[in-house]
Amino acid sequence: MKSPSPLLVFSLSAAVATAVLTAVTHAADPAPSPLAAAQKATTPQQALDRLVAGNTRFTTGATTKRDFGAEVRNSAPGQYPIASFVACLDSRTSPDYIFDLGVGQAFVARVAGNFVNEDILGSLEFAHKAAGAKLIVVFGHSACGAVKGACDDVKLGNLTAALAKIRPAVAAVKDDGTPRNSKNSAFVEHVAAANVRLAVQQIREKSPVLREMLDAGQIGLIGGMYDLNTGKVTFYPDTAVNVKAPAQ
Repeated sequence: MKSPSPLLVFSLSAAVATAVLTAVTHAADPAPSPLAAAQKATTPQQALDRLVAGNTRFTTGATTKRDFGAEVRNSAPGQYPIASFVACLDSRTSPDYIFDLGVGQAFVARVAGNFVNEDILGSLEFAHKAAGAKLIVVFGHSACGAVKGACDDVKLGNLTAALAKIRPAVAAVKDDGTPRNSKNSAFVEHVAAANVRLAVQQIREKSPVLREMLDAGQIGLIGGMYDLNTGKVTFYPDTAVNVKAPAQ
């Protein structure tokens, strides 16, 4: 009997893994959930529009009045977020608040400098392939300490390896003759923007699972920047995949 091709075996293994993860994610669901139906019906663009509206509420002081106890109970049987975020560890940059989201509405991967690595990519694959989220958002923030550390090539324990992952963004910023260190605030902001764009690029290049979903139009991807002074997120049109960035 002829053995199945390695490609077929891989495809079957990936399909089985996805089915198992999906089952585990929603194992407690006693019946089809309205939250599941809402997630399934949401398009990547609708997910982005919802985030933009939430950020507007956040910046204008009109955030949603929430019954967190009810949200906890309603989300306990299963989770159906519409988006995932790659965000910085900075205590002022929680996506749940910035986009006026409730319990169970977002997957959030946070690391100093909002870069991606194998662990972040694996988490995103779970969030989208197994759990059905529709939009990936990578966003940095102004005056980022991790970016400043990368600009200055800081060495500090395990942080050294983390900052090294931001160094390619430092190198990507064109030398205009001004100081290339954390004392140059304009340079820091350019590096932060380059770091977001690099993460968006790496998501496509280093995750075949997510790239396949992006190419099929099943999910969207976009990068942006959070302003610590205003609370506003500015999205980068040149990073958008399967979504249209809002006019700024």
